[in-house]
Amino acid sequence: MFDLSWSHILIVLVVALVVIGPKDLPRAARVAGRWVGKARAMAGEFRKSFDEMARQSELDELRSELAALREQRPFGSMHEPIVPEDMMSSEPPAHEPEPEPQTQAAAAPASDPAQPAP
Repeated sequence: MFDLSWSHILIVLVVALVVIGPKDLPRAARVAGRWVGKARAMAGEFRKSFDEMARQSELDELRSELAALREQRPFGSMHEPIVPEDMMSSEPPAHEPEPEPQTQAAAAPASDPAQPAP
């Protein structure tokens, strides 16, 4: 809010000590603290009421969007599915099993040419 460095604060304290005096300075500091507290409380209330107005306007906007959706699709047609039929099944899509890799023994012919036929 205010850009006060330590040197500025020190100058303000020295001026306050000279102008107000060391005897009345604690009382003046208490009064100033109360004013600052009241100002913060008022700022907090303002922020709170502003946030409430923003929430209320968002709520009003959502209500108007809901009313527009109800006009487009009344509750009587709510039983119609929105999702396409092919996506509604709870079963996962069936995958074809992969063919098993053929081994050398399975790939060899039934009759072995090295052995005579019985």
